[in-house]
Amino acid sequence: MPKGIYDVPVAINEPVKVYAPGSEERESLLAEYKRMASTTVDIPMYIGSEEVRTEDKRNMAPPHDHQHSLGVFNYGEKKHVEAAVDAALAAKEDWANLPWEHRASIFLKAAELLAGPFRDRMNASTMLAQSKNVMQAEIDASCELIDFLRFNVQYMADIYGAQPESLPGMWNRLEYRPLEGFVFAITPFNFTSIAANLPAAVAMMGNTVVWKPADTQMYSAKIIMDLFKAAGLPDGVINLVSVDGPVAGDVVFKHPDFAGLHFTGSTKVFKHLWKEIGANLDHYKTYPRIVGETGGKDFIVAHSSADPKEVGTAISRGAFEFQGQKCSAASRAYVPKSIWNEVKEHVVAEVSSFKMGSPADTTNFINAVISEQAFDKIASFIDYINGRDDAEVLTGGKYDKSKGYFIEPTVVVTTDPKFRTMCEEIFGPVITIFVYDDADWDKTLTLVDETSEYALTGAILSRDRYAIDQATKALSNAAGNFYINDKPTGAVVGQQPFGGARGSGTNDKAGSFLNLVRWVSPRTIKETFVPASDYRYPFLG
Repeated sequence: MPKGIYDVPVAINEPVKVYAPGSEERESLLAEYKRMASTTVDIPMYIGSEEVRTEDKRNMAPPHDHQHSLGVFNYGEKKHVEAAVDAALAAKEDWANLPWEHRASIFLKAAELLAGPFRDRMNASTMLAQSKNVMQAEIDASCELIDFLRFNVQYMADIYGAQPESLPGMWNRLEYRPLEGFVFAITPFNFTSIAANLPAAVAMMGNTVVWKPADTQMYSAKIIMDLFKAAGLPDGVINLVSVDGPVAGDVVFKHPDFAGLHFTGSTKVFKHLWKEIGANLDHYKTYPRIVGETGGKDFIVAHSSADPKEVGTAISRGAFEFQGQKCSAASRAYVPKSIWNEVKEHVVAEVSSFKMGSPADTTNFINAVISEQAFDKIASFIDYINGRDDAEVLTGGKYDKSKGYFIEPTVVVTTDPKFRTMCEEIFGPVITIFVYDDADWDKTLTLVDETSEYALTGAILSRDRYAIDQATKALSNAAGNFYINDKPTGAVVGQQPFGGARGSGTNDKAGSFLNLVRWVSPRTIKETFVPASDYRYPFLG
């Protein structure tokens, strides 16, 4: 059969649709939203070739209308995790041996399907079940996922093409084998694209996967599986289970064929899983790969030279898009006294103008937080703030869960740079601002670096290039994604590889070759054309 060295299509970022009033894409998406909202579904687990349903049905409801049912998903047990592991291992040989260009074709087809017939369905599912507005759903569930699929194929080809030099008389080669075993992917609710990319990136490199999405993301997880199946992904390559975390962990982390963990979630959970893996090292055939992106306490630091309106907009956008439920969302800011009054005026005016409600009303900038558990946690932080003398709510601060889990975008100013909400991750629409003396610029940079255990994203706003250079150096370890004169959110695949260190994860940069290369095990092959026939070297003569 014909063979070749193949060039893959050059990846370009998917254009973001704007969904302007009266536009065709807006009408099409809202129609799909209404259709899906009025239809109930029964979402199975996907194990090998089987769609598995159980007696344990869990209700799904929009966070912005928690009395409305979208249907149920089926909750599993230990036996379902065991079956998923068996299915992944059974599919492994055929999938690993499939020529890489065929794996590439499957995911490139998935990207094209998502750019076309699946786009409305994926966006609407994310709007409904994760309460994202039209634009947040578009840039996440469609554009970013399309970009992940296209760019990862390009990175895969680049990795396979990285080969060693060969001297005369020999040929040196590198082959990039899938890991020996199966990979466990654990994904969060807040980004549909991340939920899809974590198992897909692993599978693209020839591995098979057991995937556990967040319970609150099961609705769009089903659309992801529909997309992959429509693209031709073979059964057993990605197996979706919905089970309690410890139940899954008890099976996965004690299995001798466990080969890797691809994780996005909380720092606390990630540390626990790392310990579990370490405790079971003697049981594994190989050292598992551990890749994780976890929490953030992301910062904005303004210099006295910054434009107050630009600082204000960086705060209002960076802190409150998708209700602050981004691991990259700004949740602490440092503003010099000389520009504080102008910044405050601009922030309060912008945030006060936000409309809040259902994503079905596209004039709403703010929607609901993901669940009652998240609502109660965020509300407890606001209650704490209201009970303190060293912090003040400038705008927002109210919450109501009677119909949906709605929390007003809340801007807080504190006199204590180590105030609780300057240090702890909230994962909601709350930002705390510390106003510093202009003369304390150097000390403030140290404060920014030392206040949090996290190091995910951060931003410096300044029109003074020396100050920008100083901040970039002083905060070199404080953020894996660092922004100059911008908000600290919105990383784009192929442009800003994403990930952080310290308590924010392993910094393996989703959306780049750095992530994909973790899911292969290279083998060096040296072939000598005319082997030696005598042990004697010339020096012995």
